[in-house]
Parts: sequence; structure tokens; C-alpha cells
Amino acid sequence: MADPETDDVLESLAGLPTLAHPTASPDGREVAFYHDGSGRNELHVLNVETGETEQWSDGEVPRNARWHVEWSADGERVFFHLDDDGDEQNDVYAIDRDGTVEPVVEMPGQVHLMDVGEDGETLLLGSTRDGQMNLYTHDLASGETTKRTDYERAVWTGLLSPDGERMAYATNEADDFENVDVYVAPRATTDGSDPRVLDVGETGAENLPVDWGPDGERLLVSDNSTDLTRSGVYDLETDAVTWYESDFEEDPHGFTPDGEGIVVTRTREAAKVPVVYDLETGESRELALPEGVASLAGDAELTGDRLLLTHTTPTRRPDLLAYDLAADETETLHEAAYGPFSPADFADAEYFTVESDGVPETAQEAVVHDPYETLDIGALLYDSGERPSPLVVNPHGGPRAMDTKSFDLYTQFLVQRGFSVLQVNYRGSTGRGHAFVQQLYDDWGGAEQGDVATAAEHVLDTREWVDDERVAVFGGSYGGYSAYWQMIQYPALYDAGVAWIGLTDLEDQYENTMPHYRTELMEKNIGTPAENPDLYRERSPIEYVENLAAPLFMLHGVNDRRVPVSQARLFRDALDDFGYTEGPEADYEYEELGAEGHASSDIDQKIRLFGLLDDFLSRRLGTAAVAADD
Repeated sequence: MADPETDDVLESLAGLPTLAHPTASPDGREVAFYHDGSGRNELHVLNVETGETEQWSDGEVPRNARWHVEWSADGERVFFHLDDDGDEQNDVYAIDRDGTVEPVVEMPGQVHLMDVGEDGETLLLGSTRDGQMNLYTHDLASGETTKRTDYERAVWTGLLSPDGERMAYATNEADDFENVDVYVAPRATTDGSDPRVLDVGETGAENLPVDWGPDGERLLVSDNSTDLTRSGVYDLETDAVTWYESDFEEDPHGFTPDGEGIVVTRTREAAKVPVVYDLETGESRELALPEGVASLAGDAELTGDRLLLTHTTPTRRPDLLAYDLAADETETLHEAAYGPFSPADFADAEYFTVESDGVPETAQEAVVHDPYETLDIGALLYDSGERPSPLVVNPHGGPRAMDTKSFDLYTQFLVQRGFSVLQVNYRGSTGRGHAFVQQLYDDWGGAEQGDVATAAEHVLDTREWVDDERVAVFGGSYGGYSAYWQMIQYPALYDAGVAWIGLTDLEDQYENTMPHYRTELMEKNIGTPAENPDLYRERSPIEYVENLAAPLFMLHGVNDRRVPVSQARLFRDALDDFGYTEGPEADYEYEELGAEGHASSDIDQKIRLFGLLDDFLSRRLGTAAVAADD
């Protein structure tokens, strides 16, 4: 651990330069990515052959590197998403090699660049301009934008065929909220007519188009009809699909550069590794990488049959690599910086499992549920080395996500400040198959929250070095919902809590979030308030504010459009109505983050968040590291 007496841990960690959204140029000779080594997020381009990097932007790109970038078809410009202070109501801009920036698509709502046509003339967009997320095309020559689909539920994953004449996408027209189907339609459709629904999976399964084959007659798709996500190559001429699968969850990424294989990402416990399948033989091989998390770039094809990817472990920050498929060798294109730290300063992750029936010993009687199915729940524990050590329970967001054996800046910051950290892949997390995800449907605030608390109880029972009188919960987004819920459902377990951009009132969330989050997050998981009014009330933390028994810190970005700031304001008002008081030594603390939306990667905004988090936890719980720093 770095010495807090000589290093400004907070600013040094938050200021470590970060690379985001690498993507290869059409000819595979360059890589565009965001990087904030100057102290601000900027667009950079790396020459793969020479290793030289050039900064293209000078303050024109967003400070928060949330959204991806895409090359133009001729490789002379890079498209990026620009919003207003993190509100995600993006427009699409372009920047060229001279640094000239111009708006390309400006529309109300959120605009999401899904694909760039190989013809150099067409952009495929998703947009909420008319309410729901639907597909639009933009003609670069004329500047005309045309709506192409008109569905009641969100359209996802739009892909243009190599000849630009067709588009593949995913949406749901079935009565089953869980269902997602793959469609292929003429690009020129103006009302979504004549779509071809591919016979990929069963009704109720989730199918997505992932990549067009080089010949334009094959489509790489994903399917979870058989539980574990698998990859298939769909022949559009014969309507036949060939499946490639294993005993692990595998998410397809794309065809190999030679078109003779496909690349997928295999999840094994909390690690991820790319796997190549030979299309003719069906044989697979894992890429030769250390255990950790390898992530393929958005466009991953480099010259020489190489793939572009990042690789990280709990103690090593992400490096940008070129992987030679023929030689099974890697070349480092961009090495992560560590500032005053080294990998040895960071805590490694211990992976373990715990049996959970969804009802921990510390459950509040007022909201306790009957036992659920007993499952093995995976978790990661980071030991700070302090003795005794306070513990921060850190549920992930999503909820459709998972914690992995990758470098986590927030975790390592807490560890540097003396806190051990527990992350829990509760039921509903990804990486374990469709049935495991479905455990959360119609049960937000139920068994998955019990899994989190059960894992915390397990650590307290089995790790004698953890201080059971200094246990906090901290989470963002759905993890923020978890933080609220843990504090009011299991008050005996926690001594403090930090809820960041979290949900508190599910009906208000349904009414005020963006349309595609309403249908794809809320309706898919818990239906609508009209259909399930009792469930919406029962699983809203705001219904149980009187159970709060330990200091709570609420943080929320004022420009958040996914989880509106009203969620925090409503909970604050409810606390006031029940007689709780606000202040540094009172029942709760409250902070609204200006010029910020649903979290941020901006260095200054990370420093601000780290400072607020550190101040609250040090005052409310205290750590040995803080004592040494003081």
C-alpha cells in the first residue's frame, strides 16, 4: 500500500491516466481512443506500426468518456458523442486529423451511433427523438436523417450489412417482456415494414445480432435459449444456424479477420478470456493471456491477422494489446501508467462462493421474505491489510452486470484508505446463464439483496480480522439502490452507507427515466406500475425510511437522465418527514453533484467524489490509514 504520509492518495489515484474505447481504423493501421493523461479526456490516435500517438482534440470531446467513438469509412475522421454536462442527450460530432470539429447529427433526445456504413455515405443511429429508441439513418452527403423503425419497445444493436443495403437489429414485439428477437430489414424502409424475423431462439429467449460476415450472407448472433449464452452463425440464404458453445457463458464479438472463425468472450467465475472458434471444425481455443479480464476493442481487426484488446487484473491497470492469432503472441501498444504506485501497492481479489437462500440472519422482520432457492453466490474480497479492518460492501450496478477480476479504481481507492472491500455477484448478475439472470425478474429488492447481506455475514463470520463494528455499504446506480435497500432492510448489519445515483421510488423512476430504460430495465424486470402496483411500492426503499438506523450519505448528479435526481430528493424529503436530521454529525448527509450525470470518468469529478466519500467514511467509521494521514 502506498504511504499516505508521502503521497496524496486521493488525487494520485483519481489522476492516473485512463484509456477508454479503443477502436481500430478500417485499414487496421491506427487505433483511436480516449485518454486523459493531460488531466482532461481527449481523443488520441495511435499508429500501430510506429507506436507514435497523436492527440487530435483540444477540449472539444466530452470530459466524461462514457460513450464510444467510431471511425469514418475512409479513416480520415472519428465520430464521437457529445452531450451537455453528462446528461446523455447526445449529438454526434466528427473530428479530423487537423482537429477540425463539426456537428454531424443533432436531434432532440439521445442519439447513439450504432454503425458506420462501409460505403462512406451512411450512419446507422439509435435515437429517442420521437420517444422510444428506434433506428434512423443519416446520409452524410445530404445531411438528411430518416427514421427507419417505429417500435413500442426499444431497438438495440443496429448493424449495416457490408453492401449497406440491409440492417440487422434486435427488438421485442412479443407479449413476453423477456423476449428479444433478431430482425433483418432493407435499409431503405421508412416504417419498419418488411422486416425478416430470424428463427434464432425460443420465445422468451434473448437473441442479438453481433456482426455481419464479410460476404454479407452470414450473421453472427447470440442466444440464451439453452441457458448459457452461445454464439451462432446464421446463413441468410438457407435460414440455417450453426451453434458454437461450451460449458461456459460466451458472448460473441465478431468474425476473425480472415472470416474463417469467430471470436467470443468466455466467462469463467470472475475472469474473462477471448476464445476463437474455427467455423469449419467447431474447435475452439482460448487466447494465451494471464487470468484476468480481456476485452476486445469495438472494432478489433488490426493488420496481420491480429486483434486489438485490453487486458487487466485486480492489481494491473488495463494495457492495450495487439494479439497475433497465428503466433499466439501479444504486443503492448499502450502500457498503463501507475504514477506513484506500482501493481504491488494494490490489493488482489480473493474469489469465493457462499450458499444463500436470499434471507440473511440480519433481515428486518417487516420486510423479510420466505426463503428462496439456495444458490452458490460468487464474491470477490479485497483485503486492505489493516488490522482490524473496516469493511465496505460494494454491490455492483446494472443490475445486469457482474464484478470481475479487473482493476477497479474505486475499490483500490477504498483499500488505500484502509477499507477491505466485498463485491457480490448476486442472483441476477451476468456470467452464470439466463436462468441465473431470471432469478431477479419480478423480485427487485428480494433475494438478490439477501445474497449481498448473506455474503457480508459470511465474511464477518469467517474473517476474524474484519471489524464488525465498522461495516459500510457503498454502491452506484442499481448498486445505489442496493445501498439504500441494505440500509433499511438489514439495519443491524451496517454502521454507515453511501448511496450514489441510486433508485429509491420505483414508480417515480418509471415515470421519469428515459423511454428505453423504462421498457428494457423497468418493464422487463418488474412489469409496469399499473400491472404491479403493490410490487412497485413494496420494493421501493422510500417505503421503509423509518428503518434507517445508521448514518446515510446520498450523492446524486443533477444531470442524471437514467436515474433522475428526483430519486435522491424524494428520499431526503421522506427522511425529513420522519424526523431525521441532516448534517455532518446528524442522521444523514446529502450532496448534489453539479455538471454531472450518471457517474463520470472525468478526473476532477472523480477527485470530488473520492473526497466526499473519504470524508464521510473517515468521520463516520474511521480507518488506520486515515489516522496515519492525519
